[in-house]
Amino acid sequence: MNDDQLLRYSRHILLDEIGIDAQSTWLESHALVIGAGGLGSPVALYLAAAGVGRITLCDPDVVDLTNLQRQIVHRNDAIGQPKVESARNTLAQVNPECRIDIVQERVAGHRLEGLVASADVVIDCCDNFATRHAINRACVTHGKPLVSGAGIRFDGQVAVFDRRTAGGPCYQCLFPETAELEEMRCAVMGVFAPVVGIIGSIQAAEALKVLGRVGQSLDGRLLILDALTMQWRQVRIPRDPHCAVCSDSAAGPTSGA
Repeated sequence: MNDDQLLRYSRHILLDEIGIDAQSTWLESHALVIGAGGLGSPVALYLAAAGVGRITLCDPDVVDLTNLQRQIVHRNDAIGQPKVESARNTLAQVNPECRIDIVQERVAGHRLEGLVASADVVIDCCDNFATRHAINRACVTHGKPLVSGAGIRFDGQVAVFDRRTAGGPCYQCLFPETAELEEMRCAVMGVFAPVVGIIGSIQAAEALKVLGRVGQSLDGRLLILDALTMQWRQVRIPRDPHCAVCSDSAAGPTSGA
């Protein structure tokens, strides 16, 4: 690291658990962030501020006025712009040293597989189960750690699925793709803005911990937030021995939705 980097990241370097080693690792790491909305905003901001060397942002949408209540990476003058372009502009102001790659599409299939394979950590900030399951399959296929978050109304949840840990579960073990799960969207259900800020910040923290091998990650655990009472619950996630994605008997990887 040069003198400017030593100064910029000095408050991290002062932490014994991080120091020069983890900070240097972050500078050389590549994070894939899928979704540049309520969750992706704090994730991208904190990863850039912390000095993750390369961040790839994926999102097909454009900024509109309703986003600004919670999607803090976007500004009023970005309305009508692609979210990934708006986010890149903001992140360049936060930390111009970070390389920000953008993909303005809902990634799937071989495109998603290639992006996951090139990343050191994948952060799922999307808003639909089909994409979440496609991301999970790609992460299992390529052995990449996955940090998953969700937020709606006053409720949030966050978990880590790190297939580098022997016997650990995947997203499919928690939410089987065959299950009848209710798809809830902010556009129709509403969301308390700080909920996605809290969950996204935890996702960023977990991604940094996974990259720098700092502390103990949420691997195999689900944190659930009720912001109305500001209470947290923790649930252990067992690996499903018959999981269609990660079990030893799984038929083989699929390439996404």
